[in-house]
Amino acid sequence: MKLDGQGSATIWRDRAIERSTRSARDRAAKRVQQFLDAARDVIAAKASTEFTVQEVVDQSRQSVRSFYQYFDSKHELLLVLFEEEMGIAVGHIREATADGDPLDRLKRVVLTLYELCEPDRVSARPLFTEFAQRLQVDHPEEVVAAFAPLVDYVAEIVEQIGQAGLLREGRPRRMAAIVVQAATVTAGRSSGVRQPITGEEVWQFCLHAIVPDHKLS
Repeated sequence: MKLDGQGSATIWRDRAIERSTRSARDRAAKRVQQFLDAARDVIAAKASTEFTVQEVVDQSRQSVRSFYQYFDSKHELLLVLFEEEMGIAVGHIREATADGDPLDRLKRVVLTLYELCEPDRVSARPLFTEFAQRLQVDHPEEVVAAFAPLVDYVAEIVEQIGQAGLLREGRPRRMAAIVVQAATVTAGRSSGVRQPITGEEVWQFCLHAIVPDHKLS
């Protein structure tokens, strides 16, 4: 089909604009990734999420002005990192719990989550201890969003337990959310007490909460 001069000019103009926009997006993505990588390096070096924006800026070799072009605050930077880490963790949990009957898989999920959020592991995963615990208190709505992929996966397993005729009456997704909170919050509060609640105890609590006792015998 033959285009007139104006139509042809419009097509090439749109292509030029798209190319320019794509190039800008690529540059922005690269700079954001540099900040994220720098933040991970700072967190690893300090074994803590207690750092300053300036430390991240210095590590990234970019400017403070550039930082605030992409992040409103340190909290937003940490939230992005936490969501990425959660995505990685969910992937690992899926791989580690892919086989077996639903109850066995759910047990492995609970124990893995507990270990992930234990305060003793703060040097390895401070985003899941320091930052996640603060989120629970200060930004509960952000916790819901960050944990959604994990709750989705646990809900899949809980629904399979229901299909096997083992589940108490109730909403599977609601039960999944309770299981996730029981494992993560309890693990985060297990430091500094004489007899901390163990991961196995959390699992037994969750098990009896979602499965009637007569179906466990």
